[in-house]
Amino acid sequence: MPHPLRVPLLLGSAAAVLCLARAEPRRAARQTGRATRQPLHRVVVVGAGFGGLAAAQALAGRPGVQVTVLDQHNHHLFQPLLYQVATAALSQDEIASPVRSLFAGKPGTRVLMEDVTGIDTAAREVLCGAARVPYDTLIVATGSQPSYFGHDAWQAAAPGLKTLEDARKLRERILDAFERASLPECGPAERARLLTFVMVGGGATGVEMAGSIAELARDTLRHDYADVDNTRVRVIIVEGSPHILDGFAPELQARAQRDLQGMGVEVRTGDKVTDIQPGVVHIGKEAIQAETIIWTAGVAATPVAAWLGVQPAKGGRVAVGPDLAVPGLPGIYVIGDAALPPAPDGKPLPGVAPVAKQQGSYVARAIRRRLRGQAGTRPFGYRDYGTLATIGRNKAVAEFGPVHLTGFAAWVTWAAAHIFFLIGYRNRVLVSAQWLISYAMHQRGGRIIVESAKPDPRPIAAAG
Repeated sequence: MPHPLRVPLLLGSAAAVLCLARAEPRRAARQTGRATRQPLHRVVVVGAGFGGLAAAQALAGRPGVQVTVLDQHNHHLFQPLLYQVATAALSQDEIASPVRSLFAGKPGTRVLMEDVTGIDTAAREVLCGAARVPYDTLIVATGSQPSYFGHDAWQAAAPGLKTLEDARKLRERILDAFERASLPECGPAERARLLTFVMVGGGATGVEMAGSIAELARDTLRHDYADVDNTRVRVIIVEGSPHILDGFAPELQARAQRDLQGMGVEVRTGDKVTDIQPGVVHIGKEAIQAETIIWTAGVAATPVAAWLGVQPAKGGRVAVGPDLAVPGLPGIYVIGDAALPPAPDGKPLPGVAPVAKQQGSYVARAIRRRLRGQAGTRPFGYRDYGTLATIGRNKAVAEFGPVHLTGFAAWVTWAAAHIFFLIGYRNRVLVSAQWLISYAMHQRGGRIIVESAKPDPRPIAAAG
């Protein structure tokens, strides 16, 4: 009869041997898996705007995918509200979010603040100066830049509005004009020049900017500058086509023009700018003296076509296929304002945020399907949910197919839509609070001048 203490020991030894026997195949399987594990598929997204962000967020954290986001700035910018920063309605950080914070906790995702200088399609690398970022799939979503239609010399006198720095400079220029106009030594001619603001272009940006400047001058700043006659403020929109807000229904265009004129804005349609010099806008033989000239007339794509070595299409865009891929360059997609996809009706897609967001989501789905070995997706189709433009307090126009809204209803719809599409709950809360305070108190909180503009020593040219 075995010793009573030996029985448990024997049973324990047998159990240990059995466990080791079972564990050995699993260990071997894990080692085999490590040996045959596929490398991560490297997706590089150039540009953290609406399209690039939508694509990167849809791919971030996915198994088997490494996402790298490249942008020259460290923040995502909500461009539709950039004009409100320029007119002191909002602060910079209320419409921008750090890109890194949007991808916090997403494995296999990195964000690099880099200036892209080119793309080596043969080596499949993005060039950032001396650095190179390799890719397996590339998504280019670099947006657009102001286009001066061959008159690049105008840019210094009439800056566009694309970045936070542009908005900051414009805000300080606008506020500084009122400061200088209030000085006792400022003569009538100089005061008239300082208080004239010209928008070159009557699209949505020009209309919204003009309305916001008019409200700022006649509603907010009249309390701060009691010695400046706010009726002398001139806000002018110069539009070469017969109407403003191209793309809207004719009745909405007419309503927007009436609302602007009711706010004191001069709307000059059918007038083409022939020259712009510092402080002067020329319309034929007429010269308008203006301290602040803002270019809101047109945009062109960033130099993506040159980076890829392809022939640029209309507006400098890159012609892409129905799947938004660049023909002849496998694994490269171009989306947003930089892309020109085929249009069934012959009209290019509008350069608005919903187009870029939908294209970013579409490309991300196509990449995921390809990595799973599934067939390609159907051609991209833009779903138009409507178009909105605000003019001023309780004034806006909105078009949702056959449904047209104006006045307060359109204004509330516009405000709700923009708050909904803002990135991050913090920004939504801050913007909502700022708008409520401004609406209730007729005040704007961002009226701070950091760097004052120096007086212009040039003599005032005679208008003619």
